[in-house]
Amino acid sequence: MIEITDEISLDESEIEETFIRASGPGGQNVNKVSSAVQLRFDARRSRSLPDDVAVRLMRLAGARLTQDGVIVITAQRHRDQGRNRADALERLVELIRAAVPKPVIRRPTRPTKASKEKRLSEKARRSGVKAMRGGVGSD
Repeated sequence: MIEITDEISLDESEIEETFIRASGPGGQNVNKVSSAVQLRFDARRSRSLPDDVAVRLMRLAGARLTQDGVIVITAQRHRDQGRNRADALERLVELIRAAVPKPVIRRPTRPTKASKEKRLSEKARRSGVKAMRGGVGSD
């Protein structure tokens, strides 16, 4: 079990890892070793996540989400397969943790009477300043 929060933990069987060849640096090993990791997590069918968290997770995933509701994370920052596995898993956990808190609903408020009066008095003062800028009148 992978601990996300105190209430939520992922079952490791829900995560599928495939190893692919990484692009970038790697020396002679670059064409021989599959050190990059492609991690797949089916957010839509996950039994570990509550429905509201899964919906927020799919919204946060963006381009990493497939049409089937599978989140695909590719990690190839490191030359070592083990470090790439840990990196991909950590990125998935961070994404899920970001989806856990419920968004705060904004309740619209009205400006106070004092703020309205302050705005109008400042407006009147600026109007007076600009009115004094006029050219000299002819007699």
